[in-house]
Order: sequence, then structure tokens, then C-alpha cells
Amino acid sequence: MGVLILVLAWLALIFIGYPIGLSLLVSCVGYLLLAGYGLPSVAGQMFNVLNSFPILALPMFIFAANLMNKTGVTDRLFNFAQSLVGHIPGGLGHVNVLASIFFSGMSGSALADSGGLGKLEIKMMREAGYDDEFSGSVTAASSIIGPIIPPSIPIVLYGVITNTSVGSMFMGGIIPGLLCGVAFMIMVYIFAKVRNYPKSKKATLKEVFIAFKSSFLALLTPVIIVVGIFSGRFSPTEAAVITSLYAIILCVFVYKKLRIRDLWPIVKETVETASSIGIIIAAVGLFSFISSRERIPQLLTAFFLDFSSNPIVFIFISNILIFVLGAFIESMALMLTLVPILAPIALSFGIDPVQYGIIVVLNLMISTLTPPMGMSLFVVSKVGDIPFANLARAVLIWLIPPSIVLILTMLIPEITLFLPNLIR
Repeated sequence: MGVLILVLAWLALIFIGYPIGLSLLVSCVGYLLLAGYGLPSVAGQMFNVLNSFPILALPMFIFAANLMNKTGVTDRLFNFAQSLVGHIPGGLGHVNVLASIFFSGMSGSALADSGGLGKLEIKMMREAGYDDEFSGSVTAASSIIGPIIPPSIPIVLYGVITNTSVGSMFMGGIIPGLLCGVAFMIMVYIFAKVRNYPKSKKATLKEVFIAFKSSFLALLTPVIIVVGIFSGRFSPTEAAVITSLYAIILCVFVYKKLRIRDLWPIVKETVETASSIGIIIAAVGLFSFISSRERIPQLLTAFFLDFSSNPIVFIFISNILIFVLGAFIESMALMLTLVPILAPIALSFGIDPVQYGIIVVLNLMISTLTPPMGMSLFVVSKVGDIPFANLARAVLIWLIPPSIVLILTMLIPEITLFLPNLIR
């Protein structure tokens, strides 16, 4: 009963306009105080949640993404992608997807992709004669690749919440992320053939080399991260620091697109974003503590076991739950509230935590495309000046490719576990 009152209080605070993280924090603190816990005990519990080495990766990856977004690195990646696939029917649609794959190795955020690359991509596609609905929907859809291929802010969060190896999850996300890219490009090709979309002139080898040379150092970012973690040279948290340092060197000293004094606004934006995430993490830590105290995971495990002992059934049910709720609740908040409950149940069913983590992250990224609360849709609508209602209708068919990848990832564990098993 106490937890039900907590959840109702949380929803009521959200309804009257409180931010999701703050409303959950207030509700949890109120519950614990009524349960007899003192403020020092509550504060200590929050500190224990935030006193985590992997959490340090979050502000570093956010900083690197902000830096890349504001210094024109995205232009170099876009030009290289265009030289490779621009000549395929629906050329700029394929460029859109491939550029997101490249950018995913630096940002780790769907919103950074849709906000950073999105404006350039939609502008180029509009000038080439593509309709706004197609341009906006493929831009929003391709942005979900960013948090699946490492580095990934949602994966870091999932690892922190569930105490799952972030390095293994980084490796586990590579193949599903690439499969999403291939699935989106197949969809672009089908649209291009049906609607007779234009394509660019095929680039010569010299033009491809020039574009590659221009973007080479930026493209090294994901290589450094993956090779470093794969070889054991550094942890995912250390990889985040190295990524940020590398981004500073590129933008300030190599590309010379940023002056040292211009770093302050980027640092300020990073601190604001990371702080808001930190509040949510602390609140979720309290919620997890309360859930454990009330034995919610054990009760739900018993319920699911009574319903079915098949782990595939549990995966499908939990993913339907995430998908439905994701249409109405922001993906990060949904992860931070559902994962502490669902992850222990998945373990009790014998599901590998890396596989389940990638499945959850992929499903949550699909929810960023799902009307009415898909955050990527809001960002693309704003940067592309496309009416939200038009974009929401056009994007529905783009839910099919990642949903197929999600189902394959549920049914074939090797898709997520092949690479992690090489480093375990």
C-alpha cells in the first residue's frame, strides 16, 4: 500500500508540473521519512547511489557530444557518408543513416544526433527535393542508433543501475546497432524506388579519399574506445575521459574550430545536463531501496513464474510493457524507474544481463520515436521546422525496422553476446 501511495504521489506531482526526477525524489523522501528513516539516513542512501565510478562516464560523454555538435565535426562525417552511399537510390536517406552510425561513436545520445546532425541532414534533403515528412522521419529514426553503438549514455546508466559490466554492454550493442542501420537503409531503398527519390553522382575514389581524410581523425573516436576497452587498456569510464580529451584536441588544436575560452559555455551546458541526470539517479536509488524493502522484485518474480517459466515469454511481456509506457513517458525516466524492478526478475529467469540490457536500451530508443511523447520527434520537428503532427504520422512506419531487430535480439542471444564473450 505504501508503494502505491508513493507512485500516486509521484504521478500527481508530475501532473501539476514538477520535473520527473524531482517529483520522484520528493515522493521517495516523503515515503522514507514516514517509514521512520531520518534525513541523514536518506541522504546517505542517495550518496551511496551516486558514489559510483561508472557514473563519471556520463558527464564526459555528454561533454564530448556537446563539443562535437558545436564545432562542425558533423559536417565532415556527413560529407564522408555522402561520398560512400550518396549514389544509391534515395542517396541522402542512406547518407542520413550512415552519418548517424559514424556520429554514434562520438555522442552516445539520440537527442545529440537528431539535434546536431538533424538540422544539416534535413536542410540537405529538402534542397535535393525530398519531402519534409520523409526527411524528418528518417532523421529521427536513424538517431536511435547512437545510444546502441558505443559509447552510449543509456548503456552506462543501465550498467550503473544493475551493476552490469558497461564494457560488455558496449560490445553487445555493436551488432544490434549495425543491424538497425542496415534495416533503415533497406527501408530508405524501398521508399526511393516507390517514390523515385533522387540520388547523387557516384563519387570518384579521389573524392572518397579526400572526404575520408577530412573526417579520419573524428572517425577514430569509436575505434579508440572499442579497441581500448576490448584490449583492456582502459575501462569504459576512462574511455569517456579519453574521448573528451581527444575531442578537445581535435576541435581546438587540429580543426581549430573552437577557442579555449569558448569551452566554458559547453562545460556549463554539460554540467546542467549531468546534474539533472544525477538528481534522477539519486531518486531512482531511493526508489530501488524502497522496492527492495517492500520485496517488489520478489513479488513480481513470483507473479511471472506463476504465469510462465519461459524466459522468452517474460522478455516479450516486459518489452510490451516498456513499449506501451514509452509512448507516454520519457525514455530516460522510464529506464530509471522500470529497470531496477525488471532486471532482477530477468536474472531470476536466467537471462544474460548483457542481452537483457541491450534489449531494454533498444526498446527504449524505439520509444523516442513513438508518438505522442517521442523526444526525438520533438527535436527533429524543431530543428527541421516540420509540423509535429505530420512527423508523428510519417515516422510510424519507421518503427518496423528496429522492431524487427529487437525481436531478433530477443530470440537470438548471440547477436548481443558474441562480442562480449570474446572479452570475458
